Amino acid sequence: MQCMSCGASILADDKFCEECGTPLTVSKPSTVVNGCEKCGAEIAAIDAEGYCSQCGFRQEPRQRNWLEVIINSQLAGVSDRGLKHHRNEDFLALQQLHGTQSNILIVCDGVSSSQKPDLAAQAAAESTCLALVAAGERGENPDSAIKSAFITALASVCNITYISGINLEPPSTTIVAAVVQEGIATIGWLGDSRAYWISAHSCQQLTQDNSWLTEVVAAGEMTEIEARKSRKAHAITRWLGADAVEDAVPSIVNFTIPSSGYLILCSDGLWNYTLDASHLANLVQRSPNTDAIAISRTLVEFARQSGGHDNITVAVLCV
Repeated sequence: MQCMSCGASILADDKFCEECGTPLTVSKPSTVVNGCEKCGAEIAAIDAEGYCSQCGFRQEPRQRNWLEVIINSQLAGVSDRGLKHHRNEDFLALQQLHGTQSNILIVCDGVSSSQKPDLAAQAAAESTCLALVAAGERGENPDSAIKSAFITALASVCNITYISGINLEPPSTTIVAAVVQEGIATIGWLGDSRAYWISAHSCQQLTQDNSWLTEVVAAGEMTEIEARKSRKAHAITRWLGADAVEDAVPSIVNFTIPSSGYLILCSDGLWNYTLDASHLANLVQRSPNTDAIAISRTLVEFARQSGGHDNITVAVLCV
């Protein structure tokens, strides 16, 4: 079955679409103030963290729907709920080490099928950022710093309380993080949140998705065109979560920055609407200004205008 509003797959006994929140039954939700805005449960059903005990939905703080982080004109990012989701399950963290040219960028995309994906994304992004800042102040090698930071992030995600049971996934999130210093970007990731390099002379995707599509194409089992037609095309194969503890070592790439340009980290809420890195480069060129926040806003607005079916997060470093 498919949701009549957004086209997402649904089960016969679902009461609400997990993608856009559209009611799938004829019953009308309660109008009780501060109750669950998704299923209409009374306020008593809402726990201390804002989660509904009836349907599991968490009422989203308004400030989380559109989140901007501006470090300076060179480093900034935006996270937006999009147009279809009831809440923003993405998060980002940015930091520039004092007295240095070292920059840290992190984008996390909570796994929607898991419990409390919004908390997972926030916990992972914030704990990774703190760990990378501490490692940078110690002068630690960026490769080892990212690996250690991901271990810290995994622990923070695993510490989120959740309900154990059949068909109940623990809190989970994808993550992509970059440490940029001395002209080299060290990038680590798990899942399908991506990093790109965009400049006047070149544009390229720096990460390779940990996804079913990528793996079957790499194995020669299907062409990319064939794999994209499968319902499993967007299924991720690696992530941060209690059910992926043994596979939480990130893929890492070191990219020597060749010239002036932009390092862009983003969730699939943006790149799903782009054709390739050159398409992303064209979008960057449309920005009314060349500072990081203007480019971030331009890319987020493009995704919204393209449909905004997912949460959208973009982090930009102008080099």
